[in-house]
Amino acid sequence: METAFDFYLKLADGVIITDREHRIVEVNSKYEEMTGYTRAYMIGLRASFLRSRLTPRKTYESMYQSLQMNLAWSGVFINRKKNKDIWHTNITITPILHKQETYYIGVVRDLDQIPQGSYLSETRKLKLQSEILKVLAISCEIRDPHIEEHLTRVQQGTEKLLIAHNERLKLGLSEEYIQQVVNASIMHDIGKSGIPEGILYKPGKLNYYERHIMETHPLIGLEIVGKISRELEDDILQEELKIAEHIIHYHHEKWDGSGYPAGLKGDEIPFEAQVVSIIDVYDALTSRRAYKDAWQHEEAVRFLLEQKGAAFNPELVDTFLSMGEQL
Repeated sequence: METAFDFYLKLADGVIITDREHRIVEVNSKYEEMTGYTRAYMIGLRASFLRSRLTPRKTYESMYQSLQMNLAWSGVFINRKKNKDIWHTNITITPILHKQETYYIGVVRDLDQIPQGSYLSETRKLKLQSEILKVLAISCEIRDPHIEEHLTRVQQGTEKLLIAHNERLKLGLSEEYIQQVVNASIMHDIGKSGIPEGILYKPGKLNYYERHIMETHPLIGLEIVGKISRELEDDILQEELKIAEHIIHYHHEKWDGSGYPAGLKGDEIPFEAQVVSIIDVYDALTSRRAYKDAWQHEEAVRFLLEQKGAAFNPELVDTFLSMGEQL
């Protein structure tokens, strides 16, 4: 490597230098120490070889956008070391022009060496919470190849309905609470992982005994999330998991008390479960299943209107209807 970069390589922090294609052209000894990989191994690899898939896509999009505009960028990555340990880093990347070629100088700081909690911003915390809960939910329902799309639609619909309802009735719900409910909503059906496939994907109507088994999935889900909550030493997900317990346990309750598993009525049902219930039913109706075709938006809206005050909170149904086809 040209001596023009020697200054950067002598920094006490980890330093990685890549070309415009993000291929590694040089690293310093501190970066070798941080990653566990040798310089000889890393030279020529793309910098992304350390990725863990835990860093949100938007982080990379932000980085690429800045670098394409020839601007410096700073952010947090969650990568993996050679020994497979998760590795939290803050990196500042600066474009440098040398002999008519653009290089990127990355100065890396190991956040795992900083006292716990001192570097985790609220924005980053919310992103981490969302990603971790998504991984947990998809892992529990991996048998269904379409589950990720359904869970994403439920999350998106929950967010839109919560924001619209909050604005319409001026409830004063905090942004933090709304985001926590949105994050937790993806967990609503994890209990179905404990239901036999012959019942879960039966193309016809369930008989009495099959229906009884299917209706145990909220309790199975509650047990799963309770175990996760008890075993987590970190408090980063505790509030979401508490809200997730409400959603998982009660999203099949009905406003008139005819739902399951607890037969709760009206506002005995936790608010977050009331919200997810409407969105989950709407998405189920408008999605194709092995046993039915997808309903049109208008048909699904008519069903929700018919169930206003029976299955669903009347005020939430009114808010849903006021949104038109925004979902």
